Amino acid sequence: MKGLRVLKPGPQSLLQDAGRYGWQHLGVSPSGVMDLQAAAWANRLLDNPWGTPLLEIALGDVQLEAERDTWVALCGADVPLSIDKQPMPLWTRLPLRRGQVLRLGFARSGQRLYLAVGGGFAGKAVLGSVSSQMREGLGGVDGAGRPLQAGDRLACRPASFLRRVSVPWPFQPDYQAKPLLRVITGGDAASFEEDQLQAFFAQVWQLSPHSDRMGARLEGEALQVPRRQWSLGVSRGAIQVPPDGQPIILQADHQTMGGYPLLGWLHPLDQGRLAQCPAHHPLRFTPVSVSDAQAEMREFYRFFGRG
Repeated sequence: MKGLRVLKPGPQSLLQDAGRYGWQHLGVSPSGVMDLQAAAWANRLLDNPWGTPLLEIALGDVQLEAERDTWVALCGADVPLSIDKQPMPLWTRLPLRRGQVLRLGFARSGQRLYLAVGGGFAGKAVLGSVSSQMREGLGGVDGAGRPLQAGDRLACRPASFLRRVSVPWPFQPDYQAKPLLRVITGGDAASFEEDQLQAFFAQVWQLSPHSDRMGARLEGEALQVPRRQWSLGVSRGAIQVPPDGQPIILQADHQTMGGYPLLGWLHPLDQGRLAQCPAHHPLRFTPVSVSDAQAEMREFYRFFGRG
């Protein structure tokens, strides 16, 4: 099947979908997109169902040649976009004709950009998902989880729309802003001294350059950590506090078990905002209730048509 041919793959471009769920009891990470909102908007612009496979592009510097007529949408990091060297807008549904070359520069703000095509990219599902998981060697264009390489082909079906459509500007995030990220306290939070919980929310943390798709590591004044004698299953957004007192927020490629005390969980919609922050970006946190987070997620899923 024809589609897009990779001329330049960028630092790390991965085929992703909504994730590989139902296998964590066997130690398989769910993976999936890092920024749920940007990916959902890219698919919505093309009338793709929830979780349709798309391309997650880290930092930009990608070139793709169309082998067939299709439509594309790119949402996420602020990256210079052109088609046949003509500047084009992000957060917009655009036609891409056979033989045209789509070029992306390096990100000016944000870290990850999502490229969707009409009908989605075709890929071989591994354990029910095409999501790339490099550590475990699952999914992606080759079934073994590797990033894109020059010469790869991303198969897609023909797609046709009558006109361009853009995401309204109030819904396009400002990735240069200093985010205030919401946390649902829980897990082992009651085992932390009260002044340590207050210290977590009071200080300005920095995102460590050692962060990746597995976990976002924070740097700041170390917290005093309670002892825990057992390991538990963990989920995305869990905030672990290891013995050095520097919290780790689990991301899409997180492990399935963990023994560090848990302070709580990052709001699911703020996980994507965190994924767009560069190294050393300042981060602040504020508490949010479970009920408020659930209500917002129900509204989000209704809008984007998740079944």
